[in-house]
Amino acid sequence: MNIVVLAAGMGKRMNSDLPKVMHRLGGKPLLAHVLDCARSLMPNGIFIVYGHGGEQVPEAFAAADLKWAKQDPQLGTGHAVMQAAPMLDDSVPTLVLYGDVPLVSHETLMRLQAKAGSARLALLTVEVDDPSGYGRIVREGERIVRIVEHKDADDATRKIREINTGILVAPTGALKRWLGALSNDNAQREYYLTDIIAAAVADGVAVVSSRPLAEWETRGVNSKVQLAELERVLQRNQARQLMEAGVTLADPARLDIRGSLVCGRDVEIDINCVFEGNVRLGDGVRIGANCVLRNAQIGAGTELLPFTHVDGASVGAQARIGPYARLRPGTELGDHTHVGNFVEMKNAKVAAQSKANHLAYIGDAVIGQRVNIGAGTITCNYDGVNKHQTVIEDDAFIGSDTQLVAPVRVGRGATLGAGTTLTRDAPADQLTVSRAKQLSITSWKRPVKKTPS
Repeated sequence: MNIVVLAAGMGKRMNSDLPKVMHRLGGKPLLAHVLDCARSLMPNGIFIVYGHGGEQVPEAFAAADLKWAKQDPQLGTGHAVMQAAPMLDDSVPTLVLYGDVPLVSHETLMRLQAKAGSARLALLTVEVDDPSGYGRIVREGERIVRIVEHKDADDATRKIREINTGILVAPTGALKRWLGALSNDNAQREYYLTDIIAAAVADGVAVVSSRPLAEWETRGVNSKVQLAELERVLQRNQARQLMEAGVTLADPARLDIRGSLVCGRDVEIDINCVFEGNVRLGDGVRIGANCVLRNAQIGAGTELLPFTHVDGASVGAQARIGPYARLRPGTELGDHTHVGNFVEMKNAKVAAQSKANHLAYIGDAVIGQRVNIGAGTITCNYDGVNKHQTVIEDDAFIGSDTQLVAPVRVGRGATLGAGTTLTRDAPADQLTVSRAKQLSITSWKRPVKKTPS
């Protein structure tokens, strides 16, 4: 099939300078959801009609499989499809989708396509309790004979609860002919795509309908309120899929997945956790409350305590991270590692069984096995221009309040005394101490606050 995606709308009710289809749902633009679904249908071509926002939309979605048509001025949905019509292959049907209707499913569209076949006009319709503002499906018996827009409908027609979602499949040759005959003689002075139904009936083409698997699949976004409502629908669906796969969620309503989350068996996730990008959790992983994971991989049996942030990092098996730990891009932690409260790591490679349990910054470092990093330790990796690496070999012990001025190496089994500022390599299996000599001044007296005279 051909797929035409209408994405030209301004979205005045969004009260935003951003084109409507660029607003994010589940971490990605509305239009991206539609294109993902469109691609799953393996179409002959995907044709996007854009307009509001100029070239922002084509630039954001540049891809070889997409073709673009600009609608300027914007004179209705029928006029929008006209802009793409010259590019459509007449030998296959055309499916019309909307860039602001992001949750329509592959299965629903396959059923609609099957209803249409090669020669019928198939509409995706749904019954709603309050059809205000929607085009009504007018039938004679079971036959669909036309669609009447709300503003053009009389009182009897407005009582109809079956509405047009706008999504349809039509034989392409006939579609082009019907588009060419559209009129804008209506309340909006626009060319309605819905007027092709009456044209199809006049041509003797069967007009059939199909229903979505769920009503929310057909909901569009015209305001920030509707965007937030669909966000909850999306998150609820993702939470249900996780639980059906065996994941334990403390509260499915307090979970946000803004990308892809893949979980092993017996994973537990506490409240208010956010997953962005591509995240993988191994078997038996436990995620504490208020954690944020972005493009992260967590090994089996690892526990992330509350308020831990993992961004572009990986953690091995049976590790314990947090609370209040931050793992930044390029960090790789081995099995059985411990990273405690208020520890930040960036571009650090930490081997198995090493630990930094309190108040430390480890950046641009390679750390061996069984290393202990004391509280208050920092790697001084930046000289104001360039980053430099710190290497700490196996079994080293780094005392509290140590500064390692990179580039520097701590040898295997070395011990750095508390308060050391290391500017040269520390030899293996030796104690290295760098601190001022301790003095006690017997004649010193503490200042006393003067009282006003």
